[in-house]
Amino acid sequence: MVLDLQRAAREGEWIAIPLPAVLPEGLDAGSHPHDVRKWLLALAVFPDKWINRLFSVGGIRLDSGRLLLKAYPHVDLNAHPLLAGVPEKRNVEGLDEPVILYEDDHCLVADKPSGMAVHPSRPGHSGTLDEWVLRHALETGQAALLRHIHRLDDDTAGPVLYAKHDLAQWRLDEAMRDKRIDRRYEALVEGAVKADRGKVNAPIGKDRHHRSRRRITPDGDHAVTHYQVLHRAPAASLVTLQLETGRTHQIRVHMAHLGHPLIGDTLYGARRQSSLTHQALHGIELTFPHPWLSHTVAVKSVRPAWWTAAARKLGLLQK
Repeated sequence: MVLDLQRAAREGEWIAIPLPAVLPEGLDAGSHPHDVRKWLLALAVFPDKWINRLFSVGGIRLDSGRLLLKAYPHVDLNAHPLLAGVPEKRNVEGLDEPVILYEDDHCLVADKPSGMAVHPSRPGHSGTLDEWVLRHALETGQAALLRHIHRLDDDTAGPVLYAKHDLAQWRLDEAMRDKRIDRRYEALVEGAVKADRGKVNAPIGKDRHHRSRRRITPDGDHAVTHYQVLHRAPAASLVTLQLETGRTHQIRVHMAHLGHPLIGDTLYGARRQSSLTHQALHGIELTFPHPWLSHTVAVKSVRPAWWTAAARKLGLLQK
């Protein structure tokens, strides 16, 4: 007996799942939630901890041929610390607007512009992607506490994945730990990279001489980056990169370690650019297992205008 998760749909605070034509003997719309819980645990479709949590808050029902699971408990988003006192979704001056690249009842992917933080770094820090996504949920009638699954540096553009309920967060967090979420990037780096492709396996730790900088150090965290050169010019290269791990500033540290710091990344030794005040790095694709249906979702991002302009100026893209 299998639940038809494909036909599940959100109804307010609940996910409604059509019931099988035949239920176990004694199970019907009048059944006690404890009996429904026991049936769900035996089916093993969902993690036990999620079913038990739903049961503890009265979040399991059978009704009119449907299984109802309270995946979206009521929350007043207007009172959320990120939105309190912020009257509307705002454009931050000088920044592009985030874009929704993918969305359904369980997860969302937002394309973060360069210069926007994913989450607040200090009290009162506004204009973050988390704030923008929560405002999007509020304006579209979705009372849900969306939570980011991974992060990007403030000046790195690209897709960021959000979960819309506890089950989605647990499964996507697990996928991150198991390296089943694939993130690919494009970067403009200084110099002509000699090898067509390569792998950097070098541990990364904090730089004790600089609060925000990272460095290669033997006792640092394990870090692996794969790269491939797409185009070369005398003074620069366009490379794609794939992360096996997700350390802070990983791509920036590893490319600087190779002697090819990212264009504009003065923190890691790049020359100052009059037209670019941050690293030339953006996420191009995010691939992840769907937290409800388990199929693979691939989301692609468009090159930002500033990145394309810099690549053309360096002779790495045709005008």
